[in-house]
Amino acid sequence: VQLQASGGGLVQAGGSLRLSCVDSGSTFNQNNMGWFRQAPGKEREFVAAISRNYATKHSDSVRGRFTISRVNAENALYLQMESLRPEDTAVYYCAGGDGRYWTRIIDYNNWGQGTQVTVSS
Repeated sequence: VQLQASGGGLVQAGGSLRLSCVDSGSTFNQNNMGWFRQAPGKEREFVAAISRNYATKHSDSVRGRFTISRVNAENALYLQMESLRPEDTAVYYCAGGDGRYWTRIIDYNNWGQGTQVTVSS
C-alpha cells in the first residue's frame, strides 16, 4: 500500500482531530495531494488539496475549520480538523495525483485505504 492514512476516531462535536497520510512511494514530492471523504449513502467529495508547491484549496464546507498541509521531506500529508460537526462524519481518504484540477476525483490516481471519522452530537 503506497498511501497509508491514519488519525481518525470518535470525537464530540466541537472537537478536533488530525489526520495523517504517509506515502511510501517515490513520487510524493511531484504530486498534488488531496483529502476526500465519503459519508454513508453519499458520493465521495472533495475536502482539501495542496499542490507540490504548497498552494492549497479547501471546500466551502470545511474552509476556516480544516487545514491541509504537507511535509515533503517526510512524504507526509496532514489534515487538521477543528470545530468538528456531526455532518463531518465520513471515511476520509488521502490521494495523490498530477491532474490539472485538484478538486476532482479523476485528478488523482493513487488512493489510501481511508480512515473513519465519527463526530457525535
